[in-house]
Amino acid sequence: MTSEDRLVNIELKIAAQEDLVDTLNRQVYRQQKKIDELETLCAVLARQLREVRETMTERGPANEKPPHY
Repeated sequence: MTSEDRLVNIELKIAAQEDLVDTLNRQVYRQQKKIDELETLCAVLARQLREVRETMTERGPANEKPPHY
């Protein structure tokens, strides 16, 4: 293997690694966007759950009609 062949081989490996890094960066970006969306959704659901719990606490069993009504 000549020096020229070795250099070409190294350049090919570097190009492949750069492509892999770009692919992985895009995947990490997409995953981070999804994580951000899920965190937002989780916060909304937690707020809604708190509101429902507060409403249920305010109503309480004393304010409910008996089952025969």
